[in-house]
Amino acid sequence: MRIVSLVPSVTETLATWGTDPIACTRFCERPDLPHVGGTKNPDVEAIVGLGPDLVVTDREENRRQDYDALVAAGLNVEALHIAALGDVEPELGRLAQRIGVAWTPEPLPKPADLRGPVALVGNVRVFVPIWRRPYMTIGAQTYGASLLRYCGVEVAFADRDAYPTLSDADLSAGHFEVILAPTEPYPWHLRHVDELSQYAPTHLVDGQDLFWWGTRTPAAVVRVARTIRRALEQTTP
Repeated sequence: MRIVSLVPSVTETLATWGTDPIACTRFCERPDLPHVGGTKNPDVEAIVGLGPDLVVTDREENRRQDYDALVAAGLNVEALHIAALGDVEPELGRLAQRIGVAWTPEPLPKPADLRGPVALVGNVRVFVPIWRRPYMTIGAQTYGASLLRYCGVEVAFADRDAYPTLSDADLSAGHFEVILAPTEPYPWHLRHVDELSQYAPTHLVDGQDLFWWGTRTPAAVVRVARTIRRALEQTTP
């Protein structure tokens, strides 16, 4: 099947299934494949020109207007919807069935095996900055927040909208104990740690493990939990 993937997580998952797409976005980290724009601005004309059997999108990653344009162009489009950890297995199962792949999901590790010392310090609240100037974070109804909850920590400001913008007062009011700075979508690096550490102890976390779902998810959960454990070990007296 000739598939165009407009979701980095899907592109990676298809590769693990032995079914590389014929094209993907420039964010998919596949320089060996043709690129058809970004996740938010795909080149519909170029996609049509490739004559794909299927275009794969995700409701959280791609825009409805681009989905509508692809459908209006006569293309078959599979729109996944993964907004929580529990969505991964059923949605990937649906995609696997659609493209004729035999896939056996790898089970998630048990939460009790992930949390380590988290339970010893109560409800630890973490701030996850996904953007800078202004600072933005993730809300409760996002995949990243659900993954962190599974690992045993609460996400600060999760009771707001999906991607809250924060004020100076938010950052100085003691809403969190630890900062987990992901390496994407904003590329936080070690040089930013001092800036963030004025608000709380700061630790980098792999942004792909936190936000890319798919066949990577079970192992990614383990790696994120390991980062949390290290952060708490260094933070807790």
